[in-house]
Amino acid sequence: QVQLVQSGGGSVQAGGSLRLSCAASGRTFSSYAMGWFRRAPGKEREFVGGITWNGDYTLYADSVKGRFTISRDNAKNIQYLNMTTLKPEDTAVYYCAAARTQLGRASSNYDYWGQGTQVTVSS
Repeated sequence: QVQLVQSGGGSVQAGGSLRLSCAASGRTFSSYAMGWFRRAPGKEREFVGGITWNGDYTLYADSVKGRFTISRDNAKNIQYLNMTTLKPEDTAVYYCAAARTQLGRASSNYDYWGQGTQVTVSS
């Protein structure tokens, strides 16, 4: 069992940056692949990116590639989503997730979820 607690959301002007954090507890954080998803108003949840358990491989949605960076610090049990050059289209509730299996793009691949945090980007 893994519990995920998110922080770092907020409001920012277009072109700005935000960094989201996802702290894990309950089981060894380093045993799980980690992912980020988001749900914009009126839209379905979509995959943002993810990182393998040892951080040797990352995966990103085309819409955020080159702007968002995922990293993890297994010693601190924290995963980060660093978002730069933010666009109004990035406005959404962002969720971190942990997977017992390998990294994937589908939400069904993930077993544990954070509470979500709002990111609002003004135009």
